[in-house]
Amino acid sequence: MLNEINKKIKILYVEDDDISRENGIEYLENYFENIYEASDALKALKLYEKIHPDIIITDIQMPKLNGLEFVKRIREKDKRTQIIVLTAYSHKDYLLSAIELQLVKYLTKPIKEKELEDALQLCISSIQNDASNIIKLDKNSIFDIYNQTLFIDEQLVKLRTKELTLLSLLVKNKNRYVTYEEIENHVWYESVMSKDALKTVIKNLKTKLPKELILNLSGTGYKIDI
Repeated sequence: MLNEINKKIKILYVEDDDISRENGIEYLENYFENIYEASDALKALKLYEKIHPDIIITDIQMPKLNGLEFVKRIREKDKRTQIIVLTAYSHKDYLLSAIELQLVKYLTKPIKEKELEDALQLCISSIQNDASNIIKLDKNSIFDIYNQTLFIDEQLVKLRTKELTLLSLLVKNKNRYVTYEEIENHVWYESVMSKDALKTVIKNLKTKLPKELILNLSGTGYKIDI
């Protein structure tokens, strides 16, 4: 839960709409003590230099300097600060920007509290474990665990639900073989997994991923070789 996090964490909230910003700050105050706010990206840059926040939450559409340009300036010298972007749009180009700028999450307005809580929890986990949700499968392939997007050669690759769930499971456990039982419990949690059904999902997933990325150990399970 968010109320169990380290209270030293600093959050910078950037939003030009006064009401939206006030509502966001009010929500964050339930969990955090060190919250800073800015009404535009230029003010946010000055605050960033002063406070060095652990987490930034920023809108995209803002006057003077938009949210993506703001994040780009941050990323020129800082790869570690966790960043959540708020947007009224859901578009392939934005998803690709999320990969390039190492964002934790794009949240589409109107923002749901559960989605924001999940994104913040991921930020906390990444800070604590010094980890990223952006995983390079090879030099041309990137998978974003949290946003559930796969890009190969900068093209968004569409995956079916079970393919996406299985890929996420393998990536999260990339240092070992994931057993057939684990796969069934995680991917086929509402039904029984047959060998043919698993083989079909694996086959379809392999056609969309770089060659030889998914390995099988007979009698044990599957592993992603990254």
